[in-house]
Amino acid sequence: MPFRSAGCNPGMAETREAAWKWAETNGLALSPVSRKKMLRTRPELWTSLIFPSASQQHLDLFCQWLFWAFLVDDEFDDGPAGRDPRMCEAAIARLVDVLDGAEPRGPMERALEGLRDRTCRERSAVWNRQFRRDTASWLWTYYAEAVERAAGQVPSRADFTKHRRDSVAMQPFLDLHEIAAGIDLPESARSLPAYIALRTAVTDHSGLCNDICSFEKEAVLGYEHNAVRLIQRDRGYSLQEAVDEAGIQLARITERIQRAEKDLVEEIAAAGITGPVREALERCVRDYRGLVRGDFDYHARAERYTRPDLTEIDVRDTLSQYFAA
Repeated sequence: MPFRSAGCNPGMAETREAAWKWAETNGLALSPVSRKKMLRTRPELWTSLIFPSASQQHLDLFCQWLFWAFLVDDEFDDGPAGRDPRMCEAAIARLVDVLDGAEPRGPMERALEGLRDRTCRERSAVWNRQFRRDTASWLWTYYAEAVERAAGQVPSRADFTKHRRDSVAMQPFLDLHEIAAGIDLPESARSLPAYIALRTAVTDHSGLCNDICSFEKEAVLGYEHNAVRLIQRDRGYSLQEAVDEAGIQLARITERIQRAEKDLVEEIAAAGITGPVREALERCVRDYRGLVRGDFDYHARAERYTRPDLTEIDVRDTLSQYFAA
């Protein structure tokens, strides 16, 4: 891995306590099974690795967003709503409505309303449009997958790559990064081709890394929306061969990140961007490197992914063979 780790945010333990208190206050009563799953997921670890220098206030907020997102993810990936398109559509439409200001009608919606208000009230209209678009796009991927499952369809690898850029939910957290960094990019900066390419590559890396680490759990559930499974199916590979190929592709995405960084420097100069906007873009380049490394390290540490009972293949060893610490 060419990007250095910045370690964990020192506020991680406090953020963990705040997240569970927030869930209780919002009536998000987790069953014993769900509670165990969330404890193994460790959302406070991911946010602490991704945002190592964020303030305690921001770290708490980001962790609560992730806690909420994992509850959504487990419901639609593992629960009945993810297999009933009508049920899924109704649930997602309600969440998007709340994101747009509708009155909430249940614990999950009320929790979303609180997160929305705390996050968006002091941000610019440009930022709010970006965050709304990225968050809604993520939520609607669950409906797309539910429909494909009901229709007995499996996406092509190319279609899935595009789908995964939204479904991994990294884009909203790239938006939240601007809060931690104290920046607010104008529309012109967000429209730079190399900035778009950089965000896309960072998102692709997170999606593929997650697919490699979650393949076994999803295979047991018969979940087909996973890059490793699609590689295995499309190429007739064994599981080991499919994970090996996914690891090679992960390394290539890292190279894309580095190319996009260089291209962005050139585009900043070509566009005559100076002052605070240039500094903000340069901050993104620096922080995105740490974000990629933090996401990678999280998948090697969270019990949700580090399963001691793997039989056919040890995903942790497979990942480490492509990236030296």
